[in-house]
Amino acid sequence: MSDKISADNVKLKRAYENPTADDGKRVLVDRLWPRGVKKADAAIDYWAKDLAPSTELRKWFGHDPERWAEFRRRYSAEIKEHREEFERLRDLALKGRVTLVYAAHDEAHNDAIVLREILLAHR
Repeated sequence: MSDKISADNVKLKRAYENPTADDGKRVLVDRLWPRGVKKADAAIDYWAKDLAPSTELRKWFGHDPERWAEFRRRYSAEIKEHREEFERLRDLALKGRVTLVYAAHDEAHNDAIVLREILLAHR
């Protein structure tokens, strides 16, 4: 078995989109539960709270695209502090499809993008 995760195995989806059969394991990657989303409707298999950006980092970033590069750097460092949680997510992605579920409105600048990049680059 390869230790490289296929890009097809890690999808991204907003928490406000309906779950689909091809989502595989649905992993919420935010520290806070998405507003207005019922737990039953979200169909979350695993909530990776510890892999989410810290409250301080999330508030500092504020989804400001001007802070995106620095957010990515800081968030990557935080992920390294949660090795066990990261390895759990990585194992799920090695076994099959995982959908990283996030609540941010900005689909181009959010924590799920950074986490996916790290998962795909990690060996």
